[in-house]
Amino acid sequence: MSQLQVIVLGGGCFWCTEAVYVKVRGVTDVESGYCNGQLERPSYELVCTGTTGHNEVVKLTYDPAQVSTRQLLEIFFVVHDPTQLNRQGNDVGTQYRSGIYFTTPEQQQVADDLIREMNQDKLFGAPVVTEVLPLANYWPAEDYHQDFFEKNPYQGYCMAVAAPKVAKFRKTFANLCRD
Repeated sequence: MSQLQVIVLGGGCFWCTEAVYVKVRGVTDVESGYCNGQLERPSYELVCTGTTGHNEVVKLTYDPAQVSTRQLLEIFFVVHDPTQLNRQGNDVGTQYRSGIYFTTPEQQQVADDLIREMNQDKLFGAPVVTEVLPLANYWPAEDYHQDFFEKNPYQGYCMAVAAPKVAKFRKTFANLCRD
């Protein structure tokens, strides 16, 4: 096995993003959390106020020999709308912004190149507003947020928002699906 890497992604509600990435071949761990804000150990309630600067994110640990950074980011751009500033659907606030938080210069380069290509190709009909920043001030979310979709598949939000994202991933990236 090659050296594992970590990248952190903010694509709206972390329940939805986590639900997708636990299905990706080569991803060895997915943890919901908060990053790039001012407070240490922020709570969900504080992050939801939009005043801490944190983003709801998932921290992915992955094996680049099985899934590349580019593949992870291609999935990311399919399962959320990177043209919406500070929102995803009905989830509104800076904590739902689209973000890629890199841990290596190579990850930053891949993200920058992919965004440039998508904007040049006018892939979304609007500019990509995804921020690309170094990972800072990461904190795991509370235990009840971890594996939320897996534990609550029939919860209303999960059925209406997370399940369609998982289905879209499975359809678009069948070759990267672990099951």
